[in-house]
Amino acid sequence: MKPTRRDILRGIGAAGVTLTFSGYASASDGRAQYIVTADENGVRRRIEDAGFEVRQALADGGVLVATGSEGSEADLRGVNGVQSAVRDVRLELERPEVEEPADEDELDTPDLYDIQWDKQVTESLEANRVATGDGAQIAVIDTGVDYLHPDLMPNLDTDAGRLFREGEVFEGEMKDIVVGRPTEDEDLLFDIDFVEQHVADDVEGHGTHVAGIAAASADEGAALEDEDVPGTGVAGTAPDADVISHRVFWWVEDEDVPEGWSPTTTTGDVLTAIDYAAAQGYDAANLSLGTAPLPPEVNAEPFIRAYRRVIQSAVQRGTVVCASAGNAETNLQQGGLFSLPNSVQGAMSVSATAPNDELAFYSNFGTNEIDVGAPGGGYETPEKTLDPEADVEWPFPLNLVFSTTSPRVEGAPYGWKAGTSMAAPQVAGTVALVRELDAEMGSRQVESAIKAGAEGANGRSDPELGAGRLNALNTAAALDSS
Repeated sequence: MKPTRRDILRGIGAAGVTLTFSGYASASDGRAQYIVTADENGVRRRIEDAGFEVRQALADGGVLVATGSEGSEADLRGVNGVQSAVRDVRLELERPEVEEPADEDELDTPDLYDIQWDKQVTESLEANRVATGDGAQIAVIDTGVDYLHPDLMPNLDTDAGRLFREGEVFEGEMKDIVVGRPTEDEDLLFDIDFVEQHVADDVEGHGTHVAGIAAASADEGAALEDEDVPGTGVAGTAPDADVISHRVFWWVEDEDVPEGWSPTTTTGDVLTAIDYAAAQGYDAANLSLGTAPLPPEVNAEPFIRAYRRVIQSAVQRGTVVCASAGNAETNLQQGGLFSLPNSVQGAMSVSATAPNDELAFYSNFGTNEIDVGAPGGGYETPEKTLDPEADVEWPFPLNLVFSTTSPRVEGAPYGWKAGTSMAAPQVAGTVALVRELDAEMGSRQVESAIKAGAEGANGRSDPELGAGRLNALNTAAALDSS
């Protein structure tokens, strides 16, 4: 589908997803939800005998999502074999700041690839002459994926999509809330619709943008030939990979925000989505989301332990976990700071780079905290990023990452966003290229191959780029010639 110039949507600011503590989590029946780590499989039965319900058993039983009465942490910790138990937390999504669609004179290219600088610097189009991700599967753990977007439909495994909500896993269709983008009605800041749709369909727009970066199928996924570039649609890094939507966000009423609703998830639901992706044998799980430090009253160590077990279990089963490094412009290596899930050993932590390969102004960084950098949009400073008259190769908004958006909830089929959220799926798409070339390669080997192909860093511990800035062609070509 070819967009008109008015179809282009802008997004900037805290455009990556930041999960902020917004209260404690409860299950759909109102009972308190807990995250439990255990040292043996028999713990589940003992927890149930103690009067709790185990909603999910993850990482071969090493992590449990359980429900029970309020204030029961001590009772759970008293069960033989339980290592830790903590009340699960509810996390809200801080959405990108969204501007008006671009004016007609602001998009004058006949081919959308011309404005996909991210694919140009990673040489993904050239890499697609070696591999397109055919046969690989990418789980997008996010706000959902637009089930009707023409650039995503060829690759979207609609039946496999799932909603992870309040300790349960849903499939198929259900009536759901879709909160749209701003309206012209001063008394109604956001459109609110109750619609019948697939449970994994996008309800916010972020996941659709992420999915397009990883695996949009320009020209319906036709293999690229000679020097051709896509004439319609945007090009994903792996245009023939399967995309599976793992939606972990839903809307809840929130009187503290202008629109009256907030997109929300829980730690338990994110962990369940990761484990589910690994259980299905998916090649990559993309998490373009991350936590800021939790408040003092929340004991973070049990969450770290649970994330570590679930992610390492997923990696052992063959799923590469690609996680955005976060947008707090923070050195994660100092002062004991961390963010989840990217700081957990086993996840590939991805920082965001600019069109000039410098670290984007918002990106987190830190020695031994970043595995690889990838295009996320923006420049080194907000001023350089946002000035449309700046003396740079890619003035605003072109220095952001251009990808698919959801017309239903964002009002346009394509748009620009910036954040480490946009960097992680560049890597997830490259995982799909690697797995097409060698389906038997283990997760650690896939990570090593991607790091070996990266460029622009000395060694693998660069505090900003880890092993370097992603280059899909280098990675694919090295495997193709081996």
